[in-house]
Amino acid sequence: MSGIGRVLVAVYGVLALAALGRSFVQIVQKFDEAPLAYALSALAAVVYVIATVALVRSGRGWYRVAWATIVFEFTGVIVVGTLSVVLPGLFPHDTVWSWYGRGYLFIPLVLPVLGMWWLAKHRPDAAPAESPLAAAERPAS
Repeated sequence: MSGIGRVLVAVYGVLALAALGRSFVQIVQKFDEAPLAYALSALAAVVYVIATVALVRSGRGWYRVAWATIVFEFTGVIVVGTLSVVLPGLFPHDTVWSWYGRGYLFIPLVLPVLGMWWLAKHRPDAAPAESPLAAAERPAS
C-alpha cells in the first residue's frame, strides 16, 4: 500500500482512536444522559477499527470486510446525520455521525466515499484460486 492508500489508512486509524476515546469517556461518565447517541458513537468506533484493519490486510476476504464496514459507515453517517437534522431531540448529545460528522470536520461523511473509491480502484485479483479439492473432483479430460 502506498500513496493515497496510506493516507486513507492513517485517517481511518486516527478517526478510530478518536471515536474509541470519545465513546469510552461518554459511556463511562454520562451514558444515562444519551444512551442512543453514545452507543452509536461506540458502534462507529468499532466500525472504524475494523475498517482500518481490513484496509491494511490483503486478500479477497479482507477486501470484502473493508467494503462491508465502509458501506455500513457511509449508511450510518447518512442515516444518523439526517435523523440528527430532522429529529434533533433523538440525539440530545452528538455522536460521531451526528450532523454528518460535523464534530469531526465532516470527515466521517467524506472518508467512506474516498474509501469506496479507493477499494474500487484496488480490487484484489479477480481469478479465484482453485482449491486442491475442487481440482481433484474435476473430471479428467
